[in-house]
Amino acid sequence: MQLYNTLSAKEREKLIEEAGKDRLTISFYAYAHIGNPRILRDHLFITWNEMEVLGRIYVAKEGINAQLSVPAENFEKFKTHLDSISFLENVRLNIAIEQDNKSFLKLKVKVRDKIVADGLNDDTFDVTNKGVHVNALRFNELIEDPDTVLVDMRNHYESEIGHFKNAITPDVDTFRDSLDIIEQDLAEHKEDKKLVMYCTGGIRCEKASAYYKHKGFKNVFQLEGGIIEYTRQVREQNLENKFKGKNFVFDHRRGERISEEVIAHCHQCGKPCDTHVNCANEACHLLFIQCDECAQAMDNCCSVECQETNALPYEEQKALRKGKGASNKIFKKGRSPVLKYKK
Repeated sequence: MQLYNTLSAKEREKLIEEAGKDRLTISFYAYAHIGNPRILRDHLFITWNEMEVLGRIYVAKEGINAQLSVPAENFEKFKTHLDSISFLENVRLNIAIEQDNKSFLKLKVKVRDKIVADGLNDDTFDVTNKGVHVNALRFNELIEDPDTVLVDMRNHYESEIGHFKNAITPDVDTFRDSLDIIEQDLAEHKEDKKLVMYCTGGIRCEKASAYYKHKGFKNVFQLEGGIIEYTRQVREQNLENKFKGKNFVFDHRRGERISEEVIAHCHQCGKPCDTHVNCANEACHLLFIQCDECAQAMDNCCSVECQETNALPYEEQKALRKGKGASNKIFKKGRSPVLKYKK
């Protein structure tokens, strides 16, 4: 019984190219009481691996959070399997606006304490007492209301390349960082303002809306399906698009173009740019915004130091990395003093 990947990302990439078949990038989430997440994890891996599903899926006692890529020809089979699981029947699937056959190159199904790291003690409030879900049309109406406070529940590197007009965009590294900051900043408006929130696909707002209602906010709303579903509805219904720039996504694409406006800039030269990359030096791997000209001049690196390191023979680079841990704590997602034009 296979419960792990047997192919490397490069091997999988080659197979996808040789197959020449379209794939769909999809995301979904569901909060539910799962008695044994490990059993569900193994079941999903075995079944989806046979369908050639790839992606990053988190399973916890509180539910599931999934971003994945499935062969278009297997979509109906995949959907039928989801519907066979009671709490996933008819779950809303957010299908990517811009498709890329290589959005994911491995299948990773992991058991976690939570499906989103929020730092909250769910036993202290009713997580089912959520805010009002609104569609794109109602969302557009709400955010033009002078009594509305619009809050972006994403992180700084996400909102930097795209956000709704007039939105509050907290300068935070993680979702858990934003929760208390937003409550403190909006404390005087708990009763007189409409609190409207949005995120990528809706999952962060699902928990945040219940938390803010617990904290005393009287009128709490959340964008149903997040930016992904909003964009789909705007295009299908010919509504005004109030989102500016790109929507950051957590796969190899790193972003979906929602409007033609470029609201960010290259972190190295300052010219308009909203293309996220990772530093080519594997010991750094910093996520930052880099234009084509700087990518060429810097050999896809974030600094001269990384450029010099990356030019060394592979074995020398490997020796320099030995014994050093690699984690989000060192990657920092744009928080580096070498980035001159990082806002």
